[in-house]
Amino acid sequence: MSEEFYLHIFNKQNHVEAVPSNAVIAAWATNLMSMVYPERSTFPKYTLREIQHHFAALELELTSLLNSTKACKDCNNELISKSFFKELPELYRKMNTDISAILTGDPAAKSEFEIIRSYPGFMAISMYRVAHALFIADVPLIPRILTEYAHSQTGIDIHPGAKIGEYLYIDHGTGIVIGETTVIGNHVKLYQGVTLGALSVEKYMANTKRHPTIEDQVIIYSGATILGGETVIGEGSIIGGNVWLTKSVPSHSTVYHQSSIKVIETKQKD
Repeated sequence: MSEEFYLHIFNKQNHVEAVPSNAVIAAWATNLMSMVYPERSTFPKYTLREIQHHFAALELELTSLLNSTKACKDCNNELISKSFFKELPELYRKMNTDISAILTGDPAAKSEFEIIRSYPGFMAISMYRVAHALFIADVPLIPRILTEYAHSQTGIDIHPGAKIGEYLYIDHGTGIVIGETTVIGNHVKLYQGVTLGALSVEKYMANTKRHPTIEDQVIIYSGATILGGETVIGEGSIIGGNVWLTKSVPSHSTVYHQSSIKVIETKQKD
């Protein structure tokens, strides 16, 4: 390799900010989840004082991460951390609605413990909810790192900017994509391979609504693709598997993809 290339890498190293690694940032969030959901870990029971101490330590760690990121020079990172933990009980309540939705909707789910410990859908939703709380506080970089960590672990890609209501039920989940400006109501069910995405757009449209709105009580089956910021799926609708939608659907509609499948039996030779 040339000296010019080495010099280029050297200059980059001297200009890149010392942001904590993705693993460190993800570890903070997973430790937080283990505190609010002890089902995720095997540590012994803490006393009330120890629980208070651990949450205080997590708050200090979040402030340290925000300070180290340095992408927001004018932010009051201590206030952001304090506000996040003040709202944590409400965040926890919303996560519990997601557990309830999975337990009620999935015949295979035997207990809340099973959902918390093993369901990729709940992991992706809970990590999104933490990331979204930081996203709406204008925290840079960290929210996306958290949801991409969940994406790498579960195959479920939820942008932290999406607005998602309560009781979200994700079944299986692999291949689900939920774009930045997506709006999802309450009691929505999503199956694997669903894409809530944007039509082909230019970069200048970054601050416009590019992704669909899914109203309350909607079910979207596997492989469905719904695109566009003006696309609204009305309340109580059912979207069948492999449907491709770029236009709005009235409330209580059923939309399905009609395919033609032929089975040809081959006669066995004597």
